[in-house]
Amino acid sequence: MISGSSSLPIISIDSLLNEKDAGSEPSMKAARAIGAACRDNGFFYIANHGVDERLQKKLEQLSHAFFALDESEKMKISMTKGGRAWRGYFPVGGELTSGKPDLKEGIYFGQELDVADLRVKAGLPLHGCNLFPQYPAGFKEVVLQFMEALTKVGHALMKGIALSLDLKPSYFYDRCTADPLILFRIFHYPAQPISQQQWGVGEHTDYGVLTILKQDDIGGLQVKSKGSWVDAPPVPGTFICNIGDMLDRMTGGLYRSTPHRVLNTSGKSRYSHPCFFDPNFEAKVQRIEGIETTPDDRAHRWDNESVHDFEGTYGDYLLRKVGKVFPELQRKIL
Repeated sequence: MISGSSSLPIISIDSLLNEKDAGSEPSMKAARAIGAACRDNGFFYIANHGVDERLQKKLEQLSHAFFALDESEKMKISMTKGGRAWRGYFPVGGELTSGKPDLKEGIYFGQELDVADLRVKAGLPLHGCNLFPQYPAGFKEVVLQFMEALTKVGHALMKGIALSLDLKPSYFYDRCTADPLILFRIFHYPAQPISQQQWGVGEHTDYGVLTILKQDDIGGLQVKSKGSWVDAPPVPGTFICNIGDMLDRMTGGLYRSTPHRVLNTSGKSRYSHPCFFDPNFEAKVQRIEGIETTPDDRAHRWDNESVHDFEGTYGDYLLRKVGKVFPELQRKIL
């Protein structure tokens, strides 16, 4: 573990990225640190992740350029045009958390699939082609390269999480993440008067197994750690990661999905780039055998729901959750 200014741990993952290091002492050290973070508060920073800094800078530049466009130009890739793939742009207030509009705008992306893909032909929700803007130039190439890089990081981290649970490194890969559902977002949180405090995104947990977030240098992310809210400020050279509801479910609550929220009080625009590394859409997410179940925490969850009660596939769970975030779109698509 690397020390940092945040109260959350910073973990070097270069050994997990190297296939030859599976089970080595450096990879086990990283896995133990990840396990401790998952048990403690479900959030941690990762360093030495191998994602090219130039690619990240280009992504930042293109994100700023896109959100600076006129609303009419951005609406050319509106989510209403994305169909069942559920991709594209939404304006400020277009996404709800706990039924309340968020103070942010954004673009949804996913794995790029053409019309010949069997999942697309079958009309599987959240599968299809992305909507990319004509301006700024190069947006598509950079977004797809960044998603590919973070997918590699996601596989490495899931290997570390498996090792932290005394499972074989390929445990999650073999059961639900060999072909993960990759969902990528770019969010813009507009500047607001410091005297006004409207949530950029309200309290929530993520739905899948793992989120990898590239922050800008503004800050605003807050994590509910042991009942108290703590800041998760940007740390240069790192991404911040958190575990989601499905890892909570698989570990019987040993690794809890942690509530978090965003409040942008900087007086400046904030940009973030979360990548959700999730189980395959059609995977049935089952509890890991041999792990003792911890007491149900639904009474303390933001939505008062248990992640252990539902039956079905990850896609069933995800659609129910996302449908609450975009209720109008849900009525049209599903």
